[in-house]
Amino acid sequence: MRDLEKQFHESAAWEQRPKPTTTAPEPRDLDLKDSSVLIEKIQQMYDVLRLALESDSTRLITLFLSFTTPPLKLPGVTQDTHNLTHHGGSPEALAQLEIIERAGLAKFSGLLDGLKTAQEQGAPLLDRTMVLFGSVMGDANTHNNANFPLLLAGGGFKHGQHLAFDKTNNTPLANIYVSMLQRLGIGSEKFATSNGTMRGLEMA
Repeated sequence: MRDLEKQFHESAAWEQRPKPTTTAPEPRDLDLKDSSVLIEKIQQMYDVLRLALESDSTRLITLFLSFTTPPLKLPGVTQDTHNLTHHGGSPEALAQLEIIERAGLAKFSGLLDGLKTAQEQGAPLLDRTMVLFGSVMGDANTHNNANFPLLLAGGGFKHGQHLAFDKTNNTPLANIYVSMLQRLGIGSEKFATSNGTMRGLEMA
């Protein structure tokens, strides 16, 4: 009970603490019915996300991105994204998916660069922020929700590596959440279907 009371007092103090200011322009409203602006909208969302962390307006953000739209107005893309994910191995469809995913990942890379440039207490904000990026499908072509591709950046973990696991007897996805909770200082040994922490994920 005492720990909970301390959390309430800390939250109240945080509300009264002066927040950093920004000179960033106010985001302009975009019409999502126009498929040409989806990538720009993603850029806006990442900009707002970064500013929220920089200003200490929040410490936790969840962002869901949906590419289920009419064909994006990107060079080389002629079909809508959802149909392309059911590619059936078609080289043409896979090539178009690559164009879309490269455009989206370029914006994600910009988010990481922005967090790396921003400073908090003398350290890059990225070093003090865990950023988990992933998909709701391991293979959208077959609606297979196993073997999710995930990217974890920042947070003081050792990066620059690719961890792969047995596809038939895989490591539970929830293990990475246990590792992240422990990095946050939450002494949790279990989350959902986890059976430990994420093997191979170490602190820098």
